Amino acid sequence: NSKENRIKEYTWLQKLGVVGVKIDFFPDDYSSNMDYYIDLLEDAAKYKLMVNFHGATIPRGWQRTYPHLMTMEAVYGAEWYNNKPILTDRAAEHNVTLPFTRNVIGSMDYTPGTFSDSQHPHITTCGHELALSVVFESALQHMPDRPEVYSSLPRKVREFLSGLPTAWDDTKLLCGYPGTDIVLARRKGDVWYIGGLNGTNENKILSFSLAPLQVEGKTMDVFKDGVDDKSFAIEENIQLSNDKMDMSCLPRGGFVAVIK
Repeated sequence: NSKENRIKEYTWLQKLGVVGVKIDFFPDDYSSNMDYYIDLLEDAAKYKLMVNFHGATIPRGWQRTYPHLMTMEAVYGAEWYNNKPILTDRAAEHNVTLPFTRNVIGSMDYTPGTFSDSQHPHITTCGHELALSVVFESALQHMPDRPEVYSSLPRKVREFLSGLPTAWDDTKLLCGYPGTDIVLARRKGDVWYIGGLNGTNENKILSFSLAPLQVEGKTMDVFKDGVDDKSFAIEENIQLSNDKMDMSCLPRGGFVAVIK
């Protein structure tokens, strides 16, 4: 924790070509630790390192002074239903609450996109997990699963994840209610990304209008729940109007759409 050791580590990381650091396990919000956050940010700025505070306090507006602060955890993320039992049975409901609560106040290092089981059963669908990468905003989006799991995903899903932006030009809530469901659209350039989540334990149709996006005549690719919670159904080049859309989701399911 000493400044001397920190400078040595930052210098070593910079020589290795590292562009950012993820610092974890802050014990509390005492003033000494608040000062420590600022010290870390100021030193990281000198060495041109982006910062992700994990196991940390809630966002407090520091990124306005230190724009290299990309994201902070301050949330019960994926580890709390994959590695610990606390949210295993309530993961989907929790995930559909966060866009209306925690993520409103700043970037959130939730670590979305866990497609395999870990210590505890994985009850959200693959479509749900993929949608988290769009619904949750984080300027550094940390994908948490094993490399071989991502390598085994369908090619189109891998391409989607590889090209997914982390900074957005516009965001629109198309429908939703905390703990029940959400459909959120984010735009990068002239491409819209839509993420939808079912927070319930029942099959659900997510109904929303595309009119706010003005996408008449464009085409859409969709990644949604397949025949079970471990598979995808992929539809490409769907012709669009600005009318209402209905997306069917499995229990604790979800979908992603890309409009070009």
